Amino acid sequence: MFATRALRQAAHHAERVPSIKFIGKRTIPASVDHTPQPHPQSPTHSLPASFTSSHNTFSSYRDHAQQFGPLRKTIKSADAGIGGSSGSELGPVEPPRGSGVVFDRNQLPARYHRTPLTADEIEAIETGGATAFF
Repeated sequence: MFATRALRQAAHHAERVPSIKFIGKRTIPASVDHTPQPHPQSPTHSLPASFTSSHNTFSSYRDHAQQFGPLRKTIKSADAGIGGSSGSELGPVEPPRGSGVVFDRNQLPARYHRTPLTADEIEAIETGGATAFF
């Protein structure tokens, strides 16, 4: 117990040496090209047509970006913005048929359902494992 305390005090008083060594002084680049560029690993090596035709900057693109899925219909016009229509106007929210998308684990086949807990497992959880014998 006292050995650990002595080691901690010795380590605390030792001079700290950082593991990372930086080469040269930090400098800010004189000019940075902020024009939108496709990702280097893009299969088409070009920006989407919708991006280049209506957005000059990424921030303008981000302001009009739409969420995919059931909420995609929320932007009706550029003036309406996100949330321009109420939830009841969007209609029912259901996963697309035949796509394999489900919203709840119980919609999956039975082999993927959670297994029910046994009485012994419930007792072990409620008592914190104090009554479990191994």
